[in-house]
Amino acid sequence: MSRIEKRKKKRSRLLKKWKIILYSCLFMIIIGLVSYASIIFGGRLIVDDEQFFLDATTTVETRDGKVIGRLYHENRTLANLDDIPEHVRDAFIAIEDRRFYDHQGVDFRSVFRAVYKDILAMQKVEGASTITQQLVKNLFLSHEKTWLRKTKEVMASVYLERTLPKERILELYLNEIYFGHGVYGIATAANYYFSKDVEDLSIAEGALLAGLAKAPNGYSPINYPEKAINRRNTVLLAMKDIGVISEEQQNKAKKQKLDLKVNKWEPEPWWTDYSDFVMKEAAQEHHLSLEELKRGGYRLIVNVNPAVQKVAYEQFKQDSFFPGSTDDVQGAFTMMDHKTGDIVAVIGGRDFTFGDLNRATASRQPGSTFKPLAVYGPALMKEEKYHPYALIPDQKQAYDGYTAENYDDQYGGFVSIYDAIIYSKNAPAVWLLNEIGITDAKKYLKKLHLPVEDKGLAIALGGLSKGVTPAELMEAYTSFAQRGKVVKAQAIDQIKDRHHQKVFQANRKAEKVFHPQVAWNMTEMLEQTVKSGTASAGSFAKALAGKTGSTEHPQVEGKVKDAWFAGYTPTYAMALWMGYDQTDEEHYLTGGSAYPTRLVKSILTELDQQEPLADSFAKPAEVDALPEPIILPEIKNVQASYAFGSLSLFQGKITWQGSEDDRVIYRIYRKKEGIDERVGQVKGETEFVVENALLNEKEYYVVPYDPLTKTEGSSSNAVTLSWGA
Repeated sequence: MSRIEKRKKKRSRLLKKWKIILYSCLFMIIIGLVSYASIIFGGRLIVDDEQFFLDATTTVETRDGKVIGRLYHENRTLANLDDIPEHVRDAFIAIEDRRFYDHQGVDFRSVFRAVYKDILAMQKVEGASTITQQLVKNLFLSHEKTWLRKTKEVMASVYLERTLPKERILELYLNEIYFGHGVYGIATAANYYFSKDVEDLSIAEGALLAGLAKAPNGYSPINYPEKAINRRNTVLLAMKDIGVISEEQQNKAKKQKLDLKVNKWEPEPWWTDYSDFVMKEAAQEHHLSLEELKRGGYRLIVNVNPAVQKVAYEQFKQDSFFPGSTDDVQGAFTMMDHKTGDIVAVIGGRDFTFGDLNRATASRQPGSTFKPLAVYGPALMKEEKYHPYALIPDQKQAYDGYTAENYDDQYGGFVSIYDAIIYSKNAPAVWLLNEIGITDAKKYLKKLHLPVEDKGLAIALGGLSKGVTPAELMEAYTSFAQRGKVVKAQAIDQIKDRHHQKVFQANRKAEKVFHPQVAWNMTEMLEQTVKSGTASAGSFAKALAGKTGSTEHPQVEGKVKDAWFAGYTPTYAMALWMGYDQTDEEHYLTGGSAYPTRLVKSILTELDQQEPLADSFAKPAEVDALPEPIILPEIKNVQASYAFGSLSLFQGKITWQGSEDDRVIYRIYRKKEGIDERVGQVKGETEFVVENALLNEKEYYVVPYDPLTKTEGSSSNAVTLSWGA
């Protein structure tokens, strides 16, 4: 073989060798790219972006910041990384992942070291998970120890490092981590163990919390203080080793005691009812479901008045207010500031707990509390026809098969609207509803936020198929307290999301329903109802207007199923119901509406000791005061005599004993065949002069007349003019 051929052959072999090397490199690059792409793509499949939305605790807070309710899957308050002190961040990095800022999700140096130590020990003695891997495991993977799970962990960690900055990963980690005792996240842990905000944590406190990351239950400073101190000191040493604290700072922190100030949140029992009501309002009015609240991290700032809530809770504990055939009589109470719409108190039941029926939102038949809303308010709006002293029939009568009976089965023939309200007569209310029309009445009920589907006259007496809730009834009564405007009741003042952005602010709005004069007339009549009518039970020295109501038990004759009081003071509107959750022969009230009336007055009396209530209602300038009713007197001591007059030769003078009320009109009648003749009348006086009286035997008598109701009273005895002694 010639030299040239040998050279060519050598060159050919060399070329083949380089091709093999080149192809091998290309293959390795392709394999690497495919593998890397697989890791990235696989990591993307594992990572669920929704999981970055960490569950956070929703709180119910008073306006001054007191937390009265919490709702969560995981008890967590979120913190921004900027709010977490640098020494606290360094503590976690030092003990959990000191090369956190150098690796790309997986620290292969730590992996090799861990594998080497595991081989030497012939068992798993050291972990090598980075902070990123721990976050991935907690957010996206199970905690089973398999190669498949570990592979997924690596894939997701690499992907996470490519898509999120280190600061965001660290922030998620510190907010996600579990610290024992049901506490999640660094901010919640700071508050739980030390009763302080996360930004106020010291080096020693931050190191203690960092030490819990490995085994929160095993290193619990509450259960195992010595182990917690040793673990804290290990963290401090690690911090010194990586240079984030000095040796002097390490030694100073090691000397510090645990100094725990555990903040175990245990709300007072009287907050439970209100918090539950708030949750229901959030769902109904703001479309925040229970599930959303449990994970959303909202702050619900509410309108509760702590004094009212506590007083009502304590009064509901007194068995004497709850008469029943068994011990489990229930009740519900709501109160609001009728000027602002703020619901200041809610009692959902006696010994109420979360998960119970909140009876403040349960519908019941309202009984006679419905009369002012469904009948008398709408009727008085027809001012040309009806007014408080207008007379309406008080008779037992049937309307297409429906008969309304007075509770005492007593009927006066006619009664004023004023007295019909005060003494809660049923027959006049039904007659009046029939006169004004059910359709018209329901228009007003709709304006009062009480739409009813019923079509019968039983509406007048609160006989509703679905009933109303105490909260709804309370709101409707604001229309009388607020010059004819119904004020929307709201428990929630503000809602803030997890980013502290306000997403709702209550709008204090009122809608006109009745004329101011109608509202004021109703206030005066309902105030008298409390003083001397059906709501006179109990004692309360300040201003109160209201109406009672009760419903008959359907299975036990003569017993009560529901008992109510609804009313208002110059500041607050309220409604209180009592009865049983179940309706059967074994469960019935042994007392009527006097009991809720007494309970309301007891609540107000106790509240008045802490928050003085108004003595009287202030009459609006644009309305006229409602005259007090006139009590027609029995005319006594009637005398008649002749006298000489200046203009006529003979005069007759009639005198009598009447009333001290100078509004009473006295009509003087002269008897004659057929219809007696009315010869005149006087107002507020007790004598009358008959002009041109002749010498005859004519008889005269006096009849008192009420100009408000336009009715006459009983006539006096008849007298004949005679010469005086």
